[in-house]
Amino acid sequence: MPKTNGAAAFLHLLVDEGVTHLFGNPGTTELPIMAALPGFPQLQYILGLQEAVVVAMADAYARASGRLAAVNLHVAPGLGNAMGALYGAHFAGAPIIVTAGQQDQGHGLLEPILSGNLVQMAQPVCKWSVEVTRTVDLPRVLRRAAKIALSPPTGPVFISLPADVLAGEADVDFGTRVRVDSRNRPATQALEQLAAMLMAANNPVMIVGQEVSARDAFAEAAALAELAGIAVYQQTMPSSAQFASEHPAHLGPLGRNQKRVRAALEPYDFIFCAGADLLRMSLASDIDPLPPGIPVAHLSERAWELGKNYRTDLALLGDVKESLAALLQLVRARIAVQPVFAARAAQRLAAIRERNWSSRRDRAAIEVQAAAATVPIDPRYFAYRFAQALPRDAVVVEEAATTMESLLGFIAMRDRAGYFGLSSGALGFGIPWAVGVSLALPGRPVAAAIGDGSAMYALPALWTAANLKLPITFVIVNNRGYRVLKERLAPWEGRQVFTGMNLHEPAIDFVGLAQSLGVPSVRVTAPGDLDAALRAGFARGTPNLIEVRVADGYGN
Repeated sequence: MPKTNGAAAFLHLLVDEGVTHLFGNPGTTELPIMAALPGFPQLQYILGLQEAVVVAMADAYARASGRLAAVNLHVAPGLGNAMGALYGAHFAGAPIIVTAGQQDQGHGLLEPILSGNLVQMAQPVCKWSVEVTRTVDLPRVLRRAAKIALSPPTGPVFISLPADVLAGEADVDFGTRVRVDSRNRPATQALEQLAAMLMAANNPVMIVGQEVSARDAFAEAAALAELAGIAVYQQTMPSSAQFASEHPAHLGPLGRNQKRVRAALEPYDFIFCAGADLLRMSLASDIDPLPPGIPVAHLSERAWELGKNYRTDLALLGDVKESLAALLQLVRARIAVQPVFAARAAQRLAAIRERNWSSRRDRAAIEVQAAAATVPIDPRYFAYRFAQALPRDAVVVEEAATTMESLLGFIAMRDRAGYFGLSSGALGFGIPWAVGVSLALPGRPVAAAIGDGSAMYALPALWTAANLKLPITFVIVNNRGYRVLKERLAPWEGRQVFTGMNLHEPAIDFVGLAQSLGVPSVRVTAPGDLDAALRAGFARGTPNLIEVRVADGYGN
């Protein structure tokens, strides 16, 4: 068997594991990989100009495509720069193999610059973290890493690659890849119990989450809602499109305000949480979001989430798509012998129509017309115009904290890949996510609505979009400050003092910044110009940026 270079063996294994995109920012310890890359034309190298951007692009690519992605970072500082994005990828369960070059193993004893305990650094935000110590072990490590990343609960794994391992040569047995078939479902007896609870309820509600999106269970969730007359909320963190917005049973996302969530759930007498986090919140509150006494059934592929924080009367471990398909059969069989249930379900659906997402959107569309001439632009009016201008097949990437609620009230999610938004709370994902999503879904225009504060975390990703000529329109919603913080800040001595929350002295020129990175840009300050600018941007087919100046909420 001919000897193989470690870097070439690494790239061969990535390709054999189905990786088509390697996201990276190279350094000296990664030079063996860069030297070997021309021998692997089936692997596209995506250059990012900062490590957090690199990981965020890979995160979005993996989640949007449902495929394994790979990242290559540069030693300890590079991994350190990427930690916030890696936290987000871990939180969202993105299947990524993250690697970083490391100093030669013997040289590391001398504590040279750039060295560090990479395995220990990555452990808190990865499913598995390991360092390869011999070139011959690369296949065993890479095969295991790919299997772990793709096995539910999916998530990133980390591999430290010392320079001597990459440069070394060995007789390498590449082996074969392994995939775990995780399309399992709970026992029929348990699903029968769930069907009985569902049919016994007079006013059931279903909370759907990221697993419905990840496992493409839109059709199954919609069929259950129609069959059983169930009102449907998206989970508290609207990290992805989890249900068809315009479905008559859809009520929108729950939100993360404990008082409002509790009020929303109190009218119901049974809660079915399907592939979602059960009422994950952000800030602390004395109010429990789960009303007392309501029976709860929770289905998830993540055992850790079942019964974790709130009372759960029936906990079911399984793939949401397979489980809902089996549940549908059981419910249909029960309806066949209890036809009165179908009539009750139809009555509930009819009642939901009066307050569903579509009816609220239509009312809000009328209300925002009052701001059609307001200057600076009203954020709600911007959200309405943004949604109206979207191509039907557009994918929305959203990181506009203050405008998020309005955007979610107008943007119609029609398939599992139609929307990507906040998952972990870590900022700076929006611009690079748009790049990763565009690579994962070629042929679909991407519309990214990004707040000005969030945009400043990740501007280097604009260069990658320009370099790859991707069909992305970046819309910067510029309120010239951290309005989401201002709205939560308690008055000090009877007056509002916004220390460290204003971004207007000097004003940030997003048009100039984007143009310097190769992205054509325009600025919109008048509401009457919004529609034409947005439609032109979405139709362009190449990277472009629109800076929209909106009211800051405090008279400016």
